[in-house]
Amino acid sequence: MDKLTTVEGRAYPFGMKNVDTDIVIPAHWLKTISRTGLGKGAFEVLRKEPGNVFDDPAYAGSPILIAGDNFGCGSSREHAAWALADLGIKVVIAPSFSDIFSGNAFKNGILTVVLPQAAVDRLMEVARTDPIHVDLDAQSVTTPFQDRFSFEIDPFRKHCLLGGLDEIGLTLGEADVIDRYEATQAQERPWIVPASAAAVA
Repeated sequence: MDKLTTVEGRAYPFGMKNVDTDIVIPAHWLKTISRTGLGKGAFEVLRKEPGNVFDDPAYAGSPILIAGDNFGCGSSREHAAWALADLGIKVVIAPSFSDIFSGNAFKNGILTVVLPQAAVDRLMEVARTDPIHVDLDAQSVTTPFQDRFSFEIDPFRKHCLLGGLDEIGLTLGEADVIDRYEATQAQERPWIVPASAAAVA
């Protein structure tokens, strides 16, 4: 996945509380295993409403979503994270998240930022007129008006997001260790190594 260091731009001033994953991406979109094309189905029900924030030209292409408490609750569908990523969202800011959604977002390169409600309210206000800046390394969210809000993040998740490392990337980073282990096993326990693999070794 892509490295995530800083994200700056307009933010969707969404703010709705208790948004479950069926609102993020309705069930009829779950027939695909592709991660692309789901952005057009993101928040489909809400986008049927005139004047919704997701189809407002002022926020087109916004990389940040400001949401309400308990964002991503409901089912554990990973398609919700895929849909947000395909919509172009790299950061979601809210007072709290569903644990499963937060994990799925992380695995798909999306940073979830937990801030107090007062900070979220202020960012909602700023987002209506100005850009917001998120710095993962500094663990801060700032605005052009000298607002600065610090956030906490698990060090391992921070390391992975900064380095653009998903589970495959982390595994490939240990390729030398894996190769040495397999070579040792081939010598010490040749009976567990398939003949084809032994021939290659």
